[in-house]
Amino acid sequence: MIQVENLVKHFAGIKAVDGVSFAVEEGEIFGLLGPNGAGKTTTIRCMMDILKPDSGRITWQGRPMTKASQSRIGYLPEERGLYRNFPLLECLTYLGALKGLPRAQARQRGMALLKRVGLADYARRKIKELSKGMTQKAQFLAALVHDPDLLILDEPFQGLDPVNTDLLKTILLEEQAKGKTIILSTHNMNQVEEMCNRILLINHGRAVLYGPLEEIKARYAEHAVRLECDALPPELPGVQRIERRNDAYELVLERETDPQTILRHLVQAEVQVRRFEVATPPLEEIFIGVVGQTSEGLGGEP
Repeated sequence: MIQVENLVKHFAGIKAVDGVSFAVEEGEIFGLLGPNGAGKTTTIRCMMDILKPDSGRITWQGRPMTKASQSRIGYLPEERGLYRNFPLLECLTYLGALKGLPRAQARQRGMALLKRVGLADYARRKIKELSKGMTQKAQFLAALVHDPDLLILDEPFQGLDPVNTDLLKTILLEEQAKGKTIILSTHNMNQVEEMCNRILLINHGRAVLYGPLEEIKARYAEHAVRLECDALPPELPGVQRIERRNDAYELVLERETDPQTILRHLVQAEVQVRRFEVATPPLEEIFIGVVGQTSEGLGGEP
């Protein structure tokens, strides 16, 4: 759907984005990740034509970005900003109309979205009269009101309680099921693991990790298995180290040991195995490791 090629952007002689390239496929949820100051927001602003890149190319479905293609994008910026003196429904109606919806249709869609997130009773309240969580949901709806094909969301769950976080996640998955494409930028790695198909990790303006999430996790996996059982047998050939983690065991295997061999040993020893899986590291662990390595290589702090 959207492709970024060799994107470069400087600010006061500092290269904020340094030759970043990636593609976002139609219908996927794509994770755009990185530590603070890595260049994520600058990349997003270049994609939205808020900033002009110094060099590189951004294309929409194989063609240069136009005003028409920009109108098919919904954007939730990290720095929130709605018209504080507007009534909530009027604000959504106005923003939908700016993106090309007939005003009556924008109003109807805005009201339907307010009902979806439990804000229908606040439709006539001014934005400044809403709580922080309500305003956050309203900003989210502002990105959705014109029924865009692509959603670019910068920290969409920021400031929300778990119930409302779950509600917005459900809405995003519903949008994906309709064929919509979503770019999700967040520091919450659990949300990325739960929702994203592929990811790009940027550090110091450079792409340092890119591809399908499952492939990346497999690439960084230690040769290990996790299992839940009451107790382990006294001997397990081919196991280097055993670690107890809450109600589970992690077995670090010798390089030549097949995980299925371990499972057969457990079955033969009549161990009641409740869960057995090849271990992959959490994304947060990969994130910290890769950011640390690339920061050291560039002589900077993560």
